[in-house]
Amino acid sequence: MPRLKQGGRFEVWMYFHDHNPPHVHVIGSGGDFEAWVAIENGAVFAGSLPATVRREALDWIAARHAELSKQWADWH
Repeated sequence: MPRLKQGGRFEVWMYFHDHNPPHVHVIGSGGDFEAWVAIENGAVFAGSLPATVRREALDWIAARHAELSKQWADWH
């Protein structure tokens, strides 16, 4: 389960053999929140993101859409 982003106010993880839909886990650097975010459209479908990091996290995912989609396909 690789950590795709480290540092700042949140980390992004993708777990091997995780369930569909293709998604990443956005976890607060202090472990104070976690959300599952769909790679395709940036929808938060489990957990929640604080307003203070929501836009930054969703922008990070959107900017790497193709790369994240390929990693998901490779690992699943």
